[in-house]
Amino acid sequence: MALDGIRMPDGCYADGTWELKMHVTDLHRDVSLRVTGEIHIGGVMLKLVEKLDVKKDWSDHALWWEKKKTWLLKTHWTLDKYGIQADARLLFTPQHKLLRLQLPNMKHMKVKVNFSDRVFKAVSDICKTFNIRHPEELSLLRKPRDSKKKKKKLEETEEEALELEGPLLTPGSGSEVIYIGPVKGSIYSSPGLYSKTMTPTYDSRDGSPLSPTSAWFGDSPLSEGNPSILAVSQPISSPDILVKLYKPQSFLDKAKINQGWLDSSRSLMEQDVKENDVLLLRFKYHSFFDLNPKYDAIRVNQLYEQAKWAILLEEIECTEEEMMMFAALQYHINKLSIMSSDNHMNNSEKEVDEVDAALSDLEITLEGGKTSNTLGDITSIPELADYIKVFKPKKLTLKGYKQYWCTFKDITISCYKSREEAHGTPAHQMNLRGCEVTPDVNISGQKFNIKLLIPVADGMNEIWLRCDTEKQYAHWMAACRLASKGKTMADSSYNLEVQNILSFLKMQHMNPDPQFIAEPINTDVNPECLVSPRYLKKYKNKQPGYVRDLITARILEAHQNVAQMSLIEAKMRFIQAWQSLPEFGITHFLARFHGGKKDELIGITYNRLIRMDASTGDAIKTWRFSNMKQWNVNWEIKMVTVEFADEPSLSFVCAEVDCKVVHEFIGGYIFLSTRAKDQNESLDEEMFYKLTSGWV
Repeated sequence: MALDGIRMPDGCYADGTWELKMHVTDLHRDVSLRVTGEIHIGGVMLKLVEKLDVKKDWSDHALWWEKKKTWLLKTHWTLDKYGIQADARLLFTPQHKLLRLQLPNMKHMKVKVNFSDRVFKAVSDICKTFNIRHPEELSLLRKPRDSKKKKKKLEETEEEALELEGPLLTPGSGSEVIYIGPVKGSIYSSPGLYSKTMTPTYDSRDGSPLSPTSAWFGDSPLSEGNPSILAVSQPISSPDILVKLYKPQSFLDKAKINQGWLDSSRSLMEQDVKENDVLLLRFKYHSFFDLNPKYDAIRVNQLYEQAKWAILLEEIECTEEEMMMFAALQYHINKLSIMSSDNHMNNSEKEVDEVDAALSDLEITLEGGKTSNTLGDITSIPELADYIKVFKPKKLTLKGYKQYWCTFKDITISCYKSREEAHGTPAHQMNLRGCEVTPDVNISGQKFNIKLLIPVADGMNEIWLRCDTEKQYAHWMAACRLASKGKTMADSSYNLEVQNILSFLKMQHMNPDPQFIAEPINTDVNPECLVSPRYLKKYKNKQPGYVRDLITARILEAHQNVAQMSLIEAKMRFIQAWQSLPEFGITHFLARFHGGKKDELIGITYNRLIRMDASTGDAIKTWRFSNMKQWNVNWEIKMVTVEFADEPSLSFVCAEVDCKVVHEFIGGYIFLSTRAKDQNESLDEEMFYKLTSGWV
């Protein structure tokens, strides 16, 4: 026997080699190789492929170390450098694996995704495949489980929804995407290319690009008709779908949903995601940059769908009037979507120009978005002055509103007992920087209230303002929102904000003489699929047919306010109205603050942190990111600490969720705030990881 074949008691051989065990997943074979610690990973894979002697393209394969949950991607590193010894078991497996993605429209796709890439990069590739710009706004979420339902029943429901319809080819990447779920008509492909500078040619109804398709796909049958099914909204077919889906019953349930966000700086395999697992692709950060209907047909539609389901599943609160407005928009979008699916003929240039004009003031903007070209009079800051009713709620008091002459200058409201005393000392004065601004509106009751939570040393002061008219409310609400961000009415977004508020109110108007028809209404409205279960239950003591007709009549009344809108305009209006809801963009987490004795809620939005009451969701204290110096995590005790420029630091421990998720939300919003329109399309991935990864 040769010397090198003698095995020593420690498992090594006399020549210093040892056996490395590997499992080849494609072949379901275990293979052992004689190696030394000095051999590099590339050499190990080469020896393995030679020993297998199977003619196959192994270029996508890599080694996965099960015990350490890590990919061995640095092929020039040696086994010793990775710390791999004879007790290690490695998998030789493809990096690209099938993943079942549930898109915001609740439809499923089977997509080949790189399981070795960090999630941020994997999502970027997915979005490129689906032609969705600004992938930094999206991420992957684990499916929430309803503890009240049996696991087996949930799995059965899920499988029913996953009906294979056919392949969907992806240009350029070579990967296969399979659409899952019932689809009428043919299957369309989504161009895997996008550019902010490309010349748009699009359908005036749904905004889908038309002419580039033939250039990208040539004579392929996929080039016919609508380029992408993802840009088309499909009506909810049955109210049973709403019943089966998970609905959060409280703020704690909403916080539990956010436990499922994947870590963007780690790969899917590192987070125990298996091949064919179901993950949710969702808009994670509610800061939608450069939302342009000319290029973003799919992005707009998926945003609309995420907003629609958030409202129907009661993930976000809205009033009954707002619900009827959303139902009317949804009904209108459903009708136009069916029409556009039946007719894919190109529209004239005149029609396209009309759509351009209709969308000129509809770009959805938050901070960092589109600004007006009109600078206005920069030598003076506009002011507001009017009689406003003011109310300061106190415990054990029944005092109502008191009328004051109020002036709004810069970011401060001053209240005087009368107009004549406006040059003297105000009775009350409020600096609105950093305050929480919440609308409290009832159109039919002509109630136009603004709730202000103004930061003070020991928490927040609550003040309510009552306006007399919609116009007065729109101007004061817009000024309050800007002032909360430290901006004055001289800001270029003020007039646009006023118009958006007035437009939002106008859509909620009902006819002065509503006609509720006692006999059944013959219409294609299906109210059970257009309003949330809460508003159906409101009439639970009524006869089912009467309730249906009653809600249908209200939806049709509200529809008259939106009936002239084009499809893309209606979707943009829906998104805009969603953004106007008080709870929009707040991501909830359960946390215990330093010195606190019970768990509370922390809400994170695009520009601030909010300490909230866990049972009511009321804001207790707000901290703006603009006032933040730094934030960090003590990874040993899982405590997040945020330091501010001119107030005490904030510390809290996350409950039921890894503090890394909260850390990533803060860093992610800071990253998004750095975006500018003069930047190119490429993302600074390393900057994102620096702001979100932490020192793990």
